[in-house]
Amino acid sequence: MAKKKSASFISSKREVEILKRIVDITSSELDLNYALKELVELVTDITCADSVFIYLFDENKKFLVLKASKTPHDKELEKIKLKVGEGITGWVAQENKEVIIEENAYKDTRFMNFDVLPEDKYEAFFSIPIIYKGNAIGVINVQHRVVQKYPQELIELMTTISKQIGGVIENAVLYEQMKVKVKQFDSLFKVSKSITSEKYLEEILDLIVVVTAEMLNSKICSIMLVDEKGKSLVVRATQALNDEYKNKPPLSIDQSLSGMVIKEKKPRAVFDVRKEEKYVLRELAIKEGLTSMLLVPMVVKNKAIGIVNVYTKTFHKFTEEEINVLQIIANQAAVAIENTKLMEEILTAKEALETRKTVERAKGILMTMHNLSEDAAYKIIHKKSMDSSRSMKEIAEAIILAAEFQKM
Repeated sequence: MAKKKSASFISSKREVEILKRIVDITSSELDLNYALKELVELVTDITCADSVFIYLFDENKKFLVLKASKTPHDKELEKIKLKVGEGITGWVAQENKEVIIEENAYKDTRFMNFDVLPEDKYEAFFSIPIIYKGNAIGVINVQHRVVQKYPQELIELMTTISKQIGGVIENAVLYEQMKVKVKQFDSLFKVSKSITSEKYLEEILDLIVVVTAEMLNSKICSIMLVDEKGKSLVVRATQALNDEYKNKPPLSIDQSLSGMVIKEKKPRAVFDVRKEEKYVLRELAIKEGLTSMLLVPMVVKNKAIGIVNVYTKTFHKFTEEEINVLQIIANQAAVAIENTKLMEEILTAKEALETRKTVERAKGILMTMHNLSEDAAYKIIHKKSMDSSRSMKEIAEAIILAAEFQKM
């Protein structure tokens, strides 16, 4: 049996220094990234660990998500997730108990290996729940490549840290969630305000894509509308600077992922558009570095008139809340478009009525002045309009004006 190596001995003076560092963290601003960074450094310092991982529950308390680590794992952070009870980490969170394995950790039946984490090749494993109000809100994993002897005083100190830091992390998480909700509310307010303004439709749609892209940290956001024939989707607004994306050809509703969203009138999230068979612009996605995508239908009066698309810079699993917020924005955009069309129809009808009244008055003048029938008078106005490439209303107004001059 390999000789166990004892973790660093904690003297009373050293313990006071550690507790002071905990106080500094707990009294710091509500910054989750800062708190996790300081916690990783503190645990590493105490345990002389080869690696330290911190997992926290997601908003729905369904998964443990890798949030911080001793060594840089930018690609893995937020991506690696464990269900409650899955692996040693999941077991610790579920049972609210620590796990201490001083050698042959990989032989534990609960052990779960991640190929993307090279630190998983270790002998000793110390996993402890992060506690808040008696419940686990996350897990701290300490790993050593060689056999260890974890003294009782170290275990007790780690337990103290996990309880003291739990409140800080929980409050920081709630603060981060609150900031997201405030940002979402602000975005919805801006969209709602634009819809009730007197701005032109193009301005409203442009504002919606800019606000949405900012809210979801999206690389590209666009609004595509169903064309008059109901066969294709055409880009009407985007904050993308790339001309290739702005000028991308219409998408067939029958043969595209966007078209499926229109037909089903349901949102669709794609984790990697480059691997999605029904996504027809894979080459453009690869070229532009587009990864995850969310497509939401613009529905009004139970009819999908277009879609709002957002692409993220990195792989992203869209939450139910993000989907719901974007659906609200999409439906508000649909209302704006519908109201604009309705206004255009009203203005067109009003213009037609005014034109008809003006033409009727001009016909009456011609009939009286030249003893013409109604049909003959109308044909004169119509012919003059065709010959001069001017509207019948303009010709009628000229006839009325000339008649008024004759009366003077």
